[in-house]
Amino acid sequence: MPGAPLYSEMANAPDGGVAQFATTPDGTRIRFAVWGDGTRGTVVFLTGRTEYIEKYGASYGRLVQRGFSVVALDWRGQGLSDHIDGRNDLGDVVDFTDYQQDLETVLNHPDVASLKGPRLLFSHSMGGCIALRHLLGKHDFKAAVFSAPMWNVIMPRGTRPVVALLSGIARTLGLGKLRVPTTNGDFYVTSADFKDNTLTTDPVQWEFMRQHILKKPELGLGGASMRWFRGALDEFKRFKTEPMPEIPTLVMYGSDESIVLPAAIEQVSARIPNNTLLKICSARHEIWMEAPEIQAHAWDETDRFLDAVI
Repeated sequence: MPGAPLYSEMANAPDGGVAQFATTPDGTRIRFAVWGDGTRGTVVFLTGRTEYIEKYGASYGRLVQRGFSVVALDWRGQGLSDHIDGRNDLGDVVDFTDYQQDLETVLNHPDVASLKGPRLLFSHSMGGCIALRHLLGKHDFKAAVFSAPMWNVIMPRGTRPVVALLSGIARTLGLGKLRVPTTNGDFYVTSADFKDNTLTTDPVQWEFMRQHILKKPELGLGGASMRWFRGALDEFKRFKTEPMPEIPTLVMYGSDESIVLPAAIEQVSARIPNNTLLKICSARHEIWMEAPEIQAHAWDETDRFLDAVI
């Protein structure tokens, strides 16, 4: 299949990355990228809602420097993967389990399956929800690192039961494409102000994200659909009861987190048998795109974790 665009310079990504498209069993075209010269193992990097491969170019560089190959992908409906109805003003998926198709398709691609060494799963936010669901089944990952995993979300007081009810009704009535009432079609990093943002305390990282969407608006994504939200709620419920993975895991979240629910992170983490939970002082949602001293702390802890499991 022909290669796919990869904006490496804009992403501050390491040299040697190659992007391709792969097609899932249901016919969805997924973009993925590989940096494949590592000798220590392979990190599969799962991004969050509204995100895209290029956003974490600097993180891939850190992993490549540590001797890892890296694989990253755009979820369906995000980045340069296929969007339902071609829309990027709406974050939509028919069913949350469709993301598992995306992941399995990339993991089984010959250019990924042939990469050397143990597999490690890194994930952020919604990627952490997809990652944990994957680890509940049969898998070949040796360890996992979660950044601010979306194991539940923060919502305005009083809206959760209402939106939960409405999203279930909307999905049942075939109205799942309606947007969650608390969201809109804007791209957050180009419509919000830095001083009030929920992602990072670092103005350099904020501007980095903002410039991506200004230069390549096709990478942006608006608010979530009702069926996306309903599917996410179903996953959160599953995480309260199903047996957790037994591989070593590191879970990090910020003390100033305001997007995903810290209590859910703590509760699910407590159920994981071989887990280290790290609360990072002064960090907001984007730990891997925070101020330099916060990033340094997170990577120091990650190095200690990786040294112990590999």
